[in-house]
Amino acid sequence: MLAPEDGSVDLIRALNNRLVALSFHIREYYWVDLKKLNEIYRYKTEEYSYDAVNKFNIYPDQISSWLVEWMPDKGGYLIGNLQPAHMDFRFFSLGNLWSVISSIATTDQSHAILDLIESKWGDLVADMPFKICYPALEGQEWQIITGSDPKNTPWSYHNAGSWPTLLWQLTVASIKMNRPEIAAKAVEVAEKRISRDKWPEYYDTKRGRFIGKQARLFQTWSIAGYLVAKLLLADPSKAKILITEEDSELVNAFSCMISANPRRKRGRKDLKQTYIV
Repeated sequence: MLAPEDGSVDLIRALNNRLVALSFHIREYYWVDLKKLNEIYRYKTEEYSYDAVNKFNIYPDQISSWLVEWMPDKGGYLIGNLQPAHMDFRFFSLGNLWSVISSIATTDQSHAILDLIESKWGDLVADMPFKICYPALEGQEWQIITGSDPKNTPWSYHNAGSWPTLLWQLTVASIKMNRPEIAAKAVEVAEKRISRDKWPEYYDTKRGRFIGKQARLFQTWSIAGYLVAKLLLADPSKAKILITEEDSELVNAFSCMISANPRRKRGRKDLKQTYIV
């Protein structure tokens, strides 16, 4: 939104530097796939130096048992949160879909996110698209984090409920990556019942079989999500106004940061030492 003029040059430079740093941080440290998961599993802890591989002192035991079985061979996603000694490995749909649309994720990462959606269709789409997150918080974890919130019981509402309004965002992400068949398949699933169910706000249960216990009916965003998805699939060119392509300057700067990353340098060094032994 800033016009490139004398008075904004310094600000634009500062913003670009910030964007490069943020992009690197998210792409490098929030990304997880099977390869990265195995890397975390083998982390050494209590490393305190610039070239530390385990920069956030993540303990391998933090890898959730559900994730070990759930992660497909092909695909990946951006995790929910990262802080020292803690990673929230849940899959959050909004963040991942918009990371594709807005080019926060790289091209390879964007395809991997869609690969994961296809691979885990029975969990993320099932009987009604689309899970707002996966998996649900249950048991003591649900009690502590939600305060035993009766509206956010497991597989309901914001705790892994299924939200039809996410259809249009899935559609934009699929169109951007030239894979509209993913969105078309999800729309077909929704069409089987959403109108008959009177356009609920959200659905409950692990597969989205029940209308949400407190879901309002005839919801504008549920109707709009479906209509926008249908219209974009009919004319994919309309999605361009919603899509952000990556800035080439940021790509170059990000590549420089990747090549200078001590974590990657250390990996090459370790490989060489292993070969010599």
